[in-house]
Amino acid sequence: MMHIPAKRWIHGTIALSMAAAAAQLRAQQPVEPASAVHSATQQGTVLDRVVAVVNGTPILESDLDEEQRFERIQPYTGGGDFPREKALQRIINRSLVFEEARRQQEAIEVSDEELDKQLATLRNDIPACRQFHCETDAGWQKYLSENGFTVAEFRDRWRQRMEVLRFIQMRFQSGVHITDDQIREYYEKTMLPEYHRQNATPPKLEAVSQRIEEVLLQQQVTNLLRDWLASLRAQGTVRIIRQDEVDR
Repeated sequence: MMHIPAKRWIHGTIALSMAAAAAQLRAQQPVEPASAVHSATQQGTVLDRVVAVVNGTPILESDLDEEQRFERIQPYTGGGDFPREKALQRIINRSLVFEEARRQQEAIEVSDEELDKQLATLRNDIPACRQFHCETDAGWQKYLSENGFTVAEFRDRWRQRMEVLRFIQMRFQSGVHITDDQIREYYEKTMLPEYHRQNATPPKLEAVSQRIEEVLLQQQVTNLLRDWLASLRAQGTVRIIRQDEVDR
């Protein structure tokens, strides 16, 4: 029996799995027209609007802006497009996960020491941080300011991210494992045919077994997470407000 790899990989797998699960759930998402809730100045300029409601809690347009900025600031995201629809689905899923964690009273609290340790690593990992000298507090503050965050705001967001990952890891860790037979089957039925198709020499099973285990783990976590999120949505109320209905 092969067990789950290091926590660092599991955190990355969970983050990818949440994105994959959200993408598969998107097609099932009910969309209902509703009146927009505006926060306006005396001149009537719209400052914000409600884009969705999760179990009675509104998600604002500004929340989507912040989610997109938060995505851009993270390393290893590939620098690709992160559309607002994807940002909305991530916020919805995160809201549902937090509600479930509170109901089950899971111990997901992240200490200041744990948070500081991750943030110290993050400041070294973000490529754009080098020109701001993020190893200094002043440089880190300037970098975050350029991306629309204060130091306190970003600490809160990163702590929340750690809590989400911790809760999901606690929920699925004991139920996710890969056997030697599964790894061998994937090697023989999936990997070897692909190498043969490309007329390439395949690596030995021993050389790629860990990578195969990671692929199979990600598949299992994605399936479990997708089904669980679908269940949470079915138990609660999620309404997405259509912009075309608001603009009429």
